[in-house]
Amino acid sequence: MRTILFIRHGTTAGNLEKRYIGRTDEPLCALGEPQAVDLTPGLPQCDTVFSSPLLRCRQTAGILFPERKIKIIHDLRECDFGLFEGKNANDFAYNEWLATACTGPIPDGEDVSAFRARSIRAFANAAFSLPEKCVAAFVLHGGCIMAIMEYFVRPRRDFYNFHIGNCNYIMCACENGTLTITGGTIC
Repeated sequence: MRTILFIRHGTTAGNLEKRYIGRTDEPLCALGEPQAVDLTPGLPQCDTVFSSPLLRCRQTAGILFPERKIKIIHDLRECDFGLFEGKNANDFAYNEWLATACTGPIPDGEDVSAFRARSIRAFANAAFSLPEKCVAAFVLHGGCIMAIMEYFVRPRRDFYNFHIGNCNYIMCACENGTLTITGGTIC
């Protein structure tokens, strides 16, 4: 059995403004770095640390695991929100997309189903090749975490049931291709 920690990156300026920030390579804001520092003592020691290639995840991973080499997985980047990039609920077109439960087409952006499949595949390739008894951290974006959890967690839950705040984590036991939540923000 492997232990997997899913950690959402620390807060960015876009997060504070409740904006969809996907492909924008935004750094942590003044709140994000202390969040990671505060989280560090509560985390188990990890054998391996994976991260999205985007700066906010790499910064968070570096603060949380300064002694570890961070392995970048390019397909664990956030969804490309196209014309919705940087938008929030104050934007009319964005509200129309929200009405589809965020599953409708994203103008000039990534297909939501393709994004979810990409996240699931990238996670599976990394996690299921880890040795038994390995403890691994995945420092990712909220959307990636929700897609992975919805697909692999048993008993099954809806995508939105796996939303976690910035710099929060979910700990799972990983065995036989499934995840079982054992601790963290969502239990």
